Amino acid sequence: MVIFPAIDLIGGSAVRLKQGDYGRMTVFGGDPVGIAKRFEEEGARFLHVVDLEGAKDGGRPNEAVIKKIIGSTSLHVEVGGGVRDEDAVKAYLDAGAYRVILGTAAAENEDFTRLMCEKYGEGIAVGADARDGIVAVRGWLESSGIGLFDFAKKAETLGVRTLIVTDISRDGVLSGANSELYKKLTSSLSLGVVASGGVSSVSDIEALSRAGAAGAVVGKALYTGDLSLKDALRAAGERI
Repeated sequence: MVIFPAIDLIGGSAVRLKQGDYGRMTVFGGDPVGIAKRFEEEGARFLHVVDLEGAKDGGRPNEAVIKKIIGSTSLHVEVGGGVRDEDAVKAYLDAGAYRVILGTAAAENEDFTRLMCEKYGEGIAVGADARDGIVAVRGWLESSGIGLFDFAKKAETLGVRTLIVTDISRDGVLSGANSELYKKLTSSLSLGVVASGGVSSVSDIEALSRAGAAGAVVGKALYTGDLSLKDALRAAGERI
């Protein structure tokens, strides 16, 4: 299983939200590039980066910072937030991103999602951010009205190879990962499922690995020190 340390961006700074609430934001340092380099030094091979302003409002306000992160490390960086058209997909892939995450666009435009998967293959992932079993869009501020499992099945038929599933209720609160949810998803899907939300201990990572998750996004626990990156990598079976 792969570990994705997370960097969420607002105003060029690394932040964490609590349960997706922009009003409950903590800033964790003003140098996202430095944070990415530290993750790399500690053994990370992958990185999960989200432009939270882009996710909410569209556009790519943190694009320059994201490109600097990509260019300053050898990490495999997956990028999401505000990716609503092919120009955004190409901008990040051309900059060297490992893959680009479609969120709102995937929920609202099946044809676009299918086309991007056909053109870019493994370079495309889809984010499914769920609140009470329903996929949320536009920075988690609106409901799509689509059930998580229906959304996941549809993504599979569109050619999506990786689904990044966030349990919003657990995100940023260190409450533990919902391993049963991911077990149900992995048992019913043939695509790779990456778990996000609440991952805060070695036991969480071990449970997600047993559940069949292809990866786990770890955010707040790394910043607060509740979980060390080295311990997370070891629990996932990654070489460090």
